[in-house]
Amino acid sequence: MQFSFGRNTATSLGLLAVLLWGTVVGLIRSVSESFGPVGGAALIYTAGSAFLVLLLGFPRLRTFPRSYLIVGSLLFVAYEICLSLSLGFAANRGQAIELGIVNYLWPCFTVVLAMLINGQRARAWVVPGILLSLGGIVWVVGGSGGLSWERTVANVSSNPLSYGLAFSGAVIWALYCNVTRRFADGKNGVALFFMLTAAALWAKYLLGEEPALAFTGPATLELCVTGGAMAAGYALWNVGILKGNLTLLATASYFTPVFSTFFAAVWLSTRLTASFWQGVAMVTAGSLICWAATRGKSARNG
Repeated sequence: MQFSFGRNTATSLGLLAVLLWGTVVGLIRSVSESFGPVGGAALIYTAGSAFLVLLLGFPRLRTFPRSYLIVGSLLFVAYEICLSLSLGFAANRGQAIELGIVNYLWPCFTVVLAMLINGQRARAWVVPGILLSLGGIVWVVGGSGGLSWERTVANVSSNPLSYGLAFSGAVIWALYCNVTRRFADGKNGVALFFMLTAAALWAKYLLGEEPALAFTGPATLELCVTGGAMAAGYALWNVGILKGNLTLLATASYFTPVFSTFFAAVWLSTRLTASFWQGVAMVTAGSLICWAATRGKSARNG
């Protein structure tokens, strides 16, 4: 079913998508506690696939460029698996929120890769923006003592799988944003990509020694909310960027780490230190500086 939206309505829907994405870290972690890291993730993307088909319709593969289907699906599936499993395998809820912030290095990495891959020009202050984002991650992962490389290394070493997945996910999503822009030809394959992510996670669940899924009323409701939030976020964002105020939406999206951290802390009943919030502010500010440094600057090959 097709809907027609005015510019203001489309912008509002895009802003709603940003808020929905901000709930993802807390919701994924909570679902993983009920169903296990792998089983929970598989259920989330299964539910999300169903919601996306309802919202966007079943993807018509013949209309998609082949390069987009191959490259886009590989990068998208890899990212979603990295994100969901990094949160699911976190040692505790506080660490899961930390990992969510590590994931939000992707805006900074997107700018870096745009410069390397697409020849994107940027002003000189992109460098302090990158350093500020990276410093914010060290600040967050370093714990209550603030900026400490030694404490950061120690915390990462305590759970290298989760931190490695979160960092890899940030790089992969930045690559996805740059590469698929060339290949997508205006198409949106997110419904297909969700299905492929669910299939990959179910394969891992069935082939591994995973615990049996135990459904309860509250856990099932939370699962549906999580899948719905992720699906609606992608669907509404697509409307926003096609018909809304792209500059406003891009600016708002860079504040996602702040809302995500706030929501996760409330949802997961986790107290965060002042130094944690300082790190979040550094990551957000660094991302905004990186983005602003490329505003009005065309690619060298463009």
